[in-house]
Amino acid sequence: MIRSYKFLMRPTVGQAAALGEMLRDHCSLYNGALQERRDAYRHASRTSITYGQQSAQLKEIRAFDPERQGRWSFSSQQATLRRLDKAFAAFFRRVKAGDKPGYPRFRGATWFDTVEFPKDGDGCRWDSTPHDPVTRVRLQGVGHVKVNQHRPVAGKVKTVSVKREGRRWYVILTAEQSEPEPMPKTGSVVGIDMGIANFLAGSNGEFVPNPRHGRTAAVKLEAAQQALARFPRVCRDKRTKNHQRAVQRVADLHRKVRRQRLDHAHKTALDLVREHDFIAHEDLKIRNMVKAPAPKPDPEQPGSFLPNGAAAKAGLNHSISDAGWGVFLTILHAKAESAGREVIAVDPRNTSRTCPECGHVSAENRTTQEKFHCQACDHQAHADTVGALNVLRAGLVRRGASPA
Repeated sequence: MIRSYKFLMRPTVGQAAALGEMLRDHCSLYNGALQERRDAYRHASRTSITYGQQSAQLKEIRAFDPERQGRWSFSSQQATLRRLDKAFAAFFRRVKAGDKPGYPRFRGATWFDTVEFPKDGDGCRWDSTPHDPVTRVRLQGVGHVKVNQHRPVAGKVKTVSVKREGRRWYVILTAEQSEPEPMPKTGSVVGIDMGIANFLAGSNGEFVPNPRHGRTAAVKLEAAQQALARFPRVCRDKRTKNHQRAVQRVADLHRKVRRQRLDHAHKTALDLVREHDFIAHEDLKIRNMVKAPAPKPDPEQPGSFLPNGAAAKAGLNHSISDAGWGVFLTILHAKAESAGREVIAVDPRNTSRTCPECGHVSAENRTTQEKFHCQACDHQAHADTVGALNVLRAGLVRRGASPA
């Protein structure tokens, strides 16, 4: 089993400058490899350049530019080229599937924020000085950087990555671990229904409120973004100190919201895993749910469009993104795997329209956002609780057990 760890780094001023140079040089390598692929396709009879061909050129590149490319790890540069190769593989996969292609783009200085080391000990070394009470990571070309290790790393470290977030630097480890011992059985099963009014509702009648971290920070974020937008173009081009502080203010607010959302997701998922042996949830297609509605051309007035509810849909999309369902479900599956719990995703269709008492399915059964009133048997309950109960029953059927 593979698990990841993320720790804050404490580089010195010189080390921070070296880390920034490492990112810039890897970004330059990425953009140069992308340009080579573009030129080969356009000017050489649509010839495709492979990762193997570009990786074979690294030795010459490092010898030609020892100050910028020769000082960094060979393996990390190979990982950067693999990153570009994966971007092209995803591009061709989307083209074949008929989706929006999204051709790989050049990376700016602030857009390339991660350098990967495929193997611990090759260009990097985690905790390379065990006699030192302070945890450090050694990076080729940077040195031994202090790390704020807030929890122990279990298992054997496989890969090491360095990431910049604003003015902060993080080291991300992946470690291979043995299968953990499962938590004691509780004998409890639950179905959960994700929502906007409540973050989730359980089939046992419990609710988890929606914290709406993004909406809470919206006023401060709007003011910070307006202050950033008021800077003239010359300040943005020259990256003045005031402009950099305004950029950092916006980044800090976004980071705070992201960390709050992650904290809530971790705590909610941990409570579910501790209390229940089996958890069923809806198999939500979140990417499709947050798509903007298609425009409606006006047949009577060419060039104009009819109302399509885009404004209301935009508000709903913001609420869905603010809830962070995808992040929560990813964390839930990871924690359930570590705890030996079972999590199953079920088809969400008609879960909130089906009566749990008689099985009658109708859109009229859900009279309001919160109220469920069966038109056949007169059963009444909270609509989200009804949806969670139907999710649980569908999950138990998929599991092969008898319905609840």
